[in-house]
Amino acid sequence: MQSVDMAMALTFLVIASSVVLYALERYAIEIVALGSVVAFIVIFTVLPVDNGSGMITPADFLAGFANPALITVICLLIIGQALFQTDALEGPAKAMVRWTRGRSYLATVPILCTVGVLSAFLNNTPVVVMFLPILSAVAATMGHSPSRVLMPLSFVAILGGMTTMIGSSTNLLVSNYAAQVSDLRLGFFSFTPIGLILAAAGSLYVLFVMPRFLQPRKTMADEIQGVSGKQFIAQIAITYGHPLVGVESVSGMFPALKDMTVRLVQRGEKPILPPFENLVLKPGDTVIVAATRTALANALSRRQPIMDTEAGSDPDAADGNAATPGSMTLAEVVVAPASRLMGRTLPQSGFHTDTGCVVMGIQRRSRMPRMAMNDIRLEAGDVLLVAGGAEAIARLRGNRDVLLLDWSTAEVPRRLYAPRALIIFASVVALSATGLVPIVAAAVTGTFAMIASGCLNIRQAMRAIDSRIYMLVGASLAGAVALDATGGANAVATALVHVLQGQAPAVILSVLYFCVMVLTNFLSNNAAAVLFTPIVVNMAEQVGQPPEAFVVCLIFAANSSFATPIGYQTNLIVMGPGHYRFTDFFRAGVPLALILWLTFSLVAPWYYGL
Repeated sequence: MQSVDMAMALTFLVIASSVVLYALERYAIEIVALGSVVAFIVIFTVLPVDNGSGMITPADFLAGFANPALITVICLLIIGQALFQTDALEGPAKAMVRWTRGRSYLATVPILCTVGVLSAFLNNTPVVVMFLPILSAVAATMGHSPSRVLMPLSFVAILGGMTTMIGSSTNLLVSNYAAQVSDLRLGFFSFTPIGLILAAAGSLYVLFVMPRFLQPRKTMADEIQGVSGKQFIAQIAITYGHPLVGVESVSGMFPALKDMTVRLVQRGEKPILPPFENLVLKPGDTVIVAATRTALANALSRRQPIMDTEAGSDPDAADGNAATPGSMTLAEVVVAPASRLMGRTLPQSGFHTDTGCVVMGIQRRSRMPRMAMNDIRLEAGDVLLVAGGAEAIARLRGNRDVLLLDWSTAEVPRRLYAPRALIIFASVVALSATGLVPIVAAAVTGTFAMIASGCLNIRQAMRAIDSRIYMLVGASLAGAVALDATGGANAVATALVHVLQGQAPAVILSVLYFCVMVLTNFLSNNAAAVLFTPIVVNMAEQVGQPPEAFVVCLIFAANSSFATPIGYQTNLIVMGPGHYRFTDFFRAGVPLALILWLTFSLVAPWYYGL
């Protein structure tokens, strides 16, 4: 018994230390998580503990890394990456932005309200999966960071899920367990009225206040590349059957090239300069444009590309070495000092023949020459936007004539695969939401289908896996095993009952909500709910009150998993795409949790007549 008590004390110490280190962010989350798992293994090896069904072994602590919930989260991240890689949701996002005329609150608020309503009748995890890429695409279309909208997405889904019996697995677990240990039978809408009050109070904060607390987060590549609008000189060769054949200028501009600045149209030997009045593009024309990298990438990735990989450095080259649109990678290279490219034009340089890459644009900081790209003589320091296969781009690292900027390497979206990506995504959501297939089975199958159908490759799928999420969840589940085996969680609940003896029912209910709310942010919400269900029923009997108020209190408190990413599955889903840190959830989630606690503490005594 003394060994178990010592193991319990050390378990609490490890969990508390881990939480502090997560919050300080002085060490990588992966290191802290792995360290906590190692600590649990050492503790229970030195101090053996029997949980009633056998001795706790290292395998018990490592089992969390194969937990179905964790596998589901990882697979959903890969499926989201496939939607991103194919730009499958760009069309709906742009349509929504046009409909709202670019006002971000008009675009995001209706989406989030829809999420809240759906989460009341569907499991909130697939609802978040369904809307995460849509909100990300809307944010990107507006030029906003996804961190402004993805945490609100998770929180609104949790709030909506609190209002009905099937909105959250926690609600079902508590109601079923309560029916086993008492005479209480909760119906589908038993706690909907008070749930709507709490959801409304929380939603006002989430929709209109919380976004101010969220800092814009970018990936490392975004921070380096930025969206500064750096311009490249590029050219578009108009051939027979080209999408721009027959396009006429309007008010001196070409609507089909709205993201580019047309600097010159070369028609035979005649250069046509802006403004362009009633000019109709014909086969044989060469359009010289100034455009950002994003605009050029979009031109390449359209279903009917207005640029192709043979239109750059060597128009006559047709040897098949250029990348196909489905596997094209863009990168930036700098012309090195003493390079053989200096003083030569692109056709003279033989760059395409030597490297297998095609130059799509040239950027020169000192000036923007008004001439065809193939007529520009290269200088040291010129930045070339090149396209090619991943292997061809990688070989540029050993090229002495150019310096590859590694951070600039990115694959062009595979928009040709967008329809199949949408079909796979919709199938995963439909099967999960209807309960026909367990969500883990649907997620794993959807991941396989995305890779097998070419929507993304293995390398892209591996990049979508967030090591922070994987280690955080696995380590948290190891902590739950330690708490359960030592009786630590039960000891906390028993102490709570003893401390609150003799207090008014309203006070007991408020303190109960607060304690479960704190615990559910460090255990899983389902674990906290199941642990406290028999305890709250017993507490209701001791104070002579109907158990419904206490059970409903437990349901709402166990769902209040806002202060940490490990508290709820939807928080983990948005953590990677939103590039959130542990402290972001604490900063934005604690006020929401306190709002719900105060609202319940004020409304519940009146609603239940305590």
